[in-house]
Amino acid sequence: MANVTFHQDPVTLMGNELKAGDQAPEFTVLSNGLEKVTLDDYKGSVKLISVVPSIDTGVCADQTKRFNEEADKIGNVKVLTVSMDLPFAQKRWVKKHDITKLDTLSDHRDADFGEKYGVLIKEMRLLTRSIFVVDSNNRITYAEYVSENTNHPDYDKALEAAGKAE
Repeated sequence: MANVTFHQDPVTLMGNELKAGDQAPEFTVLSNGLEKVTLDDYKGSVKLISVVPSIDTGVCADQTKRFNEEADKIGNVKVLTVSMDLPFAQKRWVKKHDITKLDTLSDHRDADFGEKYGVLIKEMRLLTRSIFVVDSNNRITYAEYVSENTNHPDYDKALEAAGKAE
Protein backbone atom coordinates (compact mmCIF):
# COMPACT_ATOMS: atom_id res chain seq x y z
CA MET A 1 0.00 0.00 0.00
CA ALA A 2 0.94 3.61 -0.48
CA ASN A 3 2.69 5.21 2.49
CA VAL A 4 0.47 8.13 3.44
CA THR A 5 0.53 10.59 6.32
CA PHE A 6 -1.98 13.09 7.67
CA HIS A 7 -0.22 16.04 9.34
CA GLN A 8 2.93 13.88 9.26
CA ASP A 9 1.28 11.03 11.22
CA PRO A 10 1.10 7.69 9.33
CA VAL A 11 -2.40 6.48 8.47
CA THR A 12 -3.76 3.11 7.39
CA LEU A 13 -5.46 2.91 4.00
CA MET A 14 -8.22 0.34 3.58
CA GLY A 15 -8.45 -1.64 0.35
CA ASN A 16 -5.88 -2.27 -2.36
CA GLU A 17 -3.65 0.31 -4.00
CA LEU A 18 -4.52 0.77 -7.67
CA LYS A 19 -1.97 1.44 -10.40
CA ALA A 20 -1.93 2.43 -14.05
CA GLY A 21 -3.05 -0.56 -16.09
CA ASP A 22 -5.52 -1.85 -13.48
CA GLN A 23 -9.20 -2.16 -14.30
CA ALA A 24 -11.08 0.58 -12.45
CA PRO A 25 -13.37 -0.97 -9.85
CA GLU A 26 -17.10 -0.30 -10.10
CA PHE A 27 -18.29 1.89 -7.22
CA THR A 28 -21.46 3.42 -5.82
CA VAL A 29 -21.56 6.95 -4.35
CA LEU A 30 -24.24 9.60 -3.95
CA SER A 31 -24.87 12.72 -6.01
CA ASN A 32 -25.69 16.02 -4.33
CA GLY A 33 -29.34 15.13 -4.96
CA LEU A 34 -28.95 11.81 -3.09
CA GLU A 35 -29.17 9.69 -6.26
CA LYS A 36 -26.92 6.62 -6.60
CA VAL A 37 -24.03 7.22 -8.99
CA THR A 38 -21.76 4.47 -10.31
CA LEU A 39 -18.70 4.28 -12.52
CA ASP A 40 -20.99 2.83 -15.17
CA ASP A 41 -22.88 6.15 -15.28
CA TYR A 42 -19.79 7.60 -16.99
CA LYS A 43 -19.40 4.65 -19.38
CA GLY A 44 -17.51 5.48 -22.58
CA SER A 45 -15.99 8.67 -21.16
CA VAL A 46 -12.54 9.46 -19.86
CA LYS A 47 -12.77 10.27 -16.15
CA LEU A 48 -10.47 12.35 -13.96
CA ILE A 49 -11.39 11.40 -10.39
CA SER A 50 -10.12 13.88 -7.81
CA VAL A 51 -10.34 12.52 -4.27
CA VAL A 52 -10.27 14.87 -1.27
CA PRO A 53 -10.64 14.36 2.50
CA SER A 54 -13.15 17.22 2.92
CA ILE A 55 -14.17 19.67 0.22
CA ASP A 56 -14.61 22.50 2.72
CA THR A 57 -10.95 22.71 3.76
CA GLY A 58 -8.15 24.75 2.19
CA VAL A 59 -6.19 22.32 0.01
CA CYS A 60 -9.31 20.31 -0.86
CA ALA A 61 -11.15 23.46 -1.91
CA ASP A 62 -8.17 24.60 -3.97
CA GLN A 63 -7.91 21.18 -5.63
CA THR A 64 -11.59 21.14 -6.56
CA LYS A 65 -11.52 24.72 -7.85
CA ARG A 66 -8.40 24.00 -9.91
CA PHE A 67 -9.93 21.00 -11.66
CA ASN A 68 -13.14 22.96 -12.25
CA GLU A 69 -11.08 25.71 -13.93
CA GLU A 70 -9.06 23.22 -16.00
CA ALA A 71 -12.01 21.06 -17.10
CA ASP A 72 -12.51 22.85 -20.43
CA LYS A 73 -8.82 22.59 -21.31
CA ILE A 74 -8.63 18.80 -21.17
CA GLY A 75 -11.24 18.04 -23.78
CA ASN A 76 -14.03 15.55 -23.42
CA VAL A 77 -13.14 14.39 -19.90
CA LYS A 78 -15.64 13.96 -17.07
CA VAL A 79 -14.20 15.45 -13.90
CA LEU A 80 -15.41 14.02 -10.59
CA THR A 81 -14.56 15.03 -7.05
CA VAL A 82 -15.20 12.37 -4.42
CA SER A 83 -15.16 13.00 -0.66
CA MET A 84 -16.80 11.76 2.53
CA ASP A 85 -18.69 15.03 2.90
CA LEU A 86 -22.45 14.79 3.13
CA PRO A 87 -24.18 15.49 -0.20
CA PHE A 88 -25.93 18.52 1.37
CA ALA A 89 -22.60 20.07 2.38
CA GLN A 90 -21.15 19.41 -1.08
CA LYS A 91 -24.18 21.02 -2.71
CA ARG A 92 -23.86 24.17 -0.56
CA TRP A 93 -20.13 24.39 -1.24
CA VAL A 94 -20.57 23.92 -5.01
CA LYS A 95 -23.17 26.68 -5.14
CA LYS A 96 -21.08 29.07 -3.01
CA HIS A 97 -18.01 28.58 -5.22
CA ASP A 98 -19.80 28.42 -8.60
CA ILE A 99 -18.49 24.95 -9.46
CA THR A 100 -20.17 24.07 -12.75
CA LYS A 101 -17.78 21.83 -14.70
CA LEU A 102 -17.40 18.82 -12.43
CA ASP A 103 -19.52 16.45 -10.39
CA THR A 104 -19.10 16.32 -6.61
CA LEU A 105 -19.91 12.89 -5.23
CA SER A 106 -20.27 11.66 -1.66
CA ASP A 107 -18.87 8.36 -0.40
CA HIS A 108 -20.26 9.03 3.07
CA ARG A 109 -22.98 6.39 3.17
CA ASP A 110 -21.04 3.19 2.41
CA ALA A 111 -17.38 4.15 1.84
CA ASP A 112 -17.66 1.93 -1.24
CA PHE A 113 -15.38 4.07 -3.40
CA GLY A 114 -12.86 4.48 -0.58
CA GLU A 115 -12.47 0.76 0.02
CA LYS A 116 -12.39 -0.25 -3.65
CA TYR A 117 -9.84 2.42 -4.61
CA GLY A 118 -7.67 1.93 -1.51
CA VAL A 119 -8.19 5.50 -0.28
CA LEU A 120 -10.25 5.05 2.90
CA ILE A 121 -8.29 6.21 5.95
CA LYS A 122 -9.11 3.68 8.66
CA GLU A 123 -8.34 5.98 11.59
CA MET A 124 -10.54 8.87 10.38
CA ARG A 125 -13.13 7.50 7.96
CA LEU A 126 -11.97 10.11 5.46
CA LEU A 127 -10.57 9.59 1.98
CA THR A 128 -6.90 10.20 1.33
CA ARG A 129 -5.99 12.83 -1.26
CA SER A 130 -5.51 11.09 -4.59
CA ILE A 131 -6.10 11.34 -8.33
CA PHE A 132 -7.19 8.66 -10.79
CA VAL A 133 -7.49 8.99 -14.55
CA VAL A 134 -9.71 6.29 -16.02
CA ASP A 135 -9.98 5.80 -19.77
CA SER A 136 -13.18 5.20 -21.74
CA ASN A 137 -12.72 1.42 -21.25
CA ASN A 138 -12.48 1.89 -17.47
CA ARG A 139 -8.76 1.14 -17.36
CA ILE A 140 -6.71 3.29 -14.96
CA THR A 141 -4.09 5.25 -16.89
CA TYR A 142 -2.83 7.38 -13.99
CA ALA A 143 -2.96 7.04 -10.20
CA GLU A 144 -1.48 9.30 -7.55
CA TYR A 145 -1.80 8.73 -3.81
CA VAL A 146 -0.51 11.99 -2.32
CA SER A 147 1.98 10.99 0.37
CA GLU A 148 1.05 13.81 2.78
CA ASN A 149 -2.65 14.64 2.87
CA THR A 150 -2.05 18.32 3.49
CA ASN A 151 -0.07 18.62 0.23
CA HIS A 152 -1.45 19.28 -3.24
CA PRO A 153 -1.45 16.56 -5.90
CA ASP A 154 0.63 16.90 -9.06
CA TYR A 155 -1.96 18.82 -11.09
CA ASP A 156 0.15 19.00 -14.23
CA LYS A 157 0.76 15.24 -14.42
CA ALA A 158 -2.91 14.46 -13.73
CA LEU A 159 -4.12 16.93 -16.35
CA GLU A 160 -1.60 15.65 -18.90
CA ALA A 161 -2.71 12.06 -18.27
CA ALA A 162 -6.38 13.04 -18.62
CA GLY A 163 -5.66 14.86 -21.87
CA LYS A 164 -3.90 11.80 -23.32
CA ALA A 165 -6.42 9.18 -22.19
CA GLU A 166 -8.86 7.81 -24.76
